[in-house]
Amino acid sequence: MRTELFEPDATTGELELEERHSLRRVAGLSTELTDVTEVEYRQLRLERVVLVGVWTGGSISDAENSLAELAALAETAGSQVLEGLIQRRSRPDSATFIGRGKVEELRDVVISTGADTVICDGELSPSQLRNLEQQTKVKVVDRTALILDIFAQHAKSKEGKAQVELAQLQYLLPRLRGWGDSLSRQGGGAGGGSGGGVGTRGPGETKLETDRRRINHRIAKLRREIKAMRTVRQTKRSRRVSNGVPAVAIAGYTNAGKSSLLNRLTSAGVLVEDALFATLDPTTRRTAAEDGRVFTLSDTVGFVRHLPHQIVEAFRSTLEEVSFADLVVHVVDGAHPDPEGQVAAVREVLSEVGADRIPELLVVNKTDAADEETLLRLKRTWPDAVFASARSGQGIADVHAAIAQRLPRPAVDLRVLLPYDRGDLVARIHRKGQVLDTRHTDEGTELRVRVDEQLAAELEQFRA
Repeated sequence: MRTELFEPDATTGELELEERHSLRRVAGLSTELTDVTEVEYRQLRLERVVLVGVWTGGSISDAENSLAELAALAETAGSQVLEGLIQRRSRPDSATFIGRGKVEELRDVVISTGADTVICDGELSPSQLRNLEQQTKVKVVDRTALILDIFAQHAKSKEGKAQVELAQLQYLLPRLRGWGDSLSRQGGGAGGGSGGGVGTRGPGETKLETDRRRINHRIAKLRREIKAMRTVRQTKRSRRVSNGVPAVAIAGYTNAGKSSLLNRLTSAGVLVEDALFATLDPTTRRTAAEDGRVFTLSDTVGFVRHLPHQIVEAFRSTLEEVSFADLVVHVVDGAHPDPEGQVAAVREVLSEVGADRIPELLVVNKTDAADEETLLRLKRTWPDAVFASARSGQGIADVHAAIAQRLPRPAVDLRVLLPYDRGDLVARIHRKGQVLDTRHTDEGTELRVRVDEQLAAELEQFRA
């Protein structure tokens, strides 16, 4: 198998992991707004948290799995999980998410455990967030803010940082609050030369309104920047298409082992860490099948249950890489308690970006950590799936063979006799087509090839 790297340094992941684990200084501990990206944004690093979930449907194991995933997200963000609570309700309470009586019980748990943050397993409305904070007397964060915090920590590229900032600002805009109840607001009304009646005229535009206006301007600028980056991505993709290079996208649940699989298949040197959303920036590597056909492998951002719509919208240009692929390698964590639920969550997001019609190769990863009973169940559920372990290397050859088998094949078979001075055509055939047989004669190189229609037309004059 031949592998060609786009980046020569194969130790990038190790260096990034060392940097991520190093001691870091927390800057900007001021309540005064200095940058629009800091507006009431809740940093979750090294906090003591209590988790709260509402069980509205499904089995109790589904609710427990969701809360366990929330705990993993909190730990990835740098928090210490002290307690997890689940309440059975037909739907979340519109005022406090868990109901007025349960808020008092939650307050008692917060006091007894010494927690300083409550994380709710769902997206809270601005009123729910405000009511919970007022009654529990500690900071309250929802699932969306938690995921956005992790994305902010892990984004490295310019595009990734812009996408994360856009998602943060879209989430924060409706949740802006003043620094107290006594702040003046600009008065309205039809009377008076100053734009308001008696008792309604304020000092003008307040700081809250200024922040909202600045955030709207920043959102518009970020959207323009991401649109320009999307054009660059489309140009690169069109160049690959014109060269006839098939594209394979690796998708899957977060922490399913996508980056580990990419490293195994291409020696890419991408960061590998046992954490959710460890890698956000997509990585593309060029490699070749055993028969010499060249194709690209692209890693994508991981998915999760109830992935915030702000993330899906902001990362749409990145996720669209999957919709333009010739094959989606869907990686599943075979050692997870609910791999079927993971597959359903990933396919839901893929359908949102129009990638649900792309051919799919299901790869069950981490077979070395899964028990035999689970593997037997998954083999019955997905008989066409490939089982492998990116960590031990078991089954990687089967994955590579399955990818090669599902790659789009050129449609036209030809036998050509190329003069020895037309080495350029021989190289193009190897790059864009498939060579089935080679024989050297006195007149030139005789090849039996399988190529696309465009290249077949150019080779027509050399038919043997």
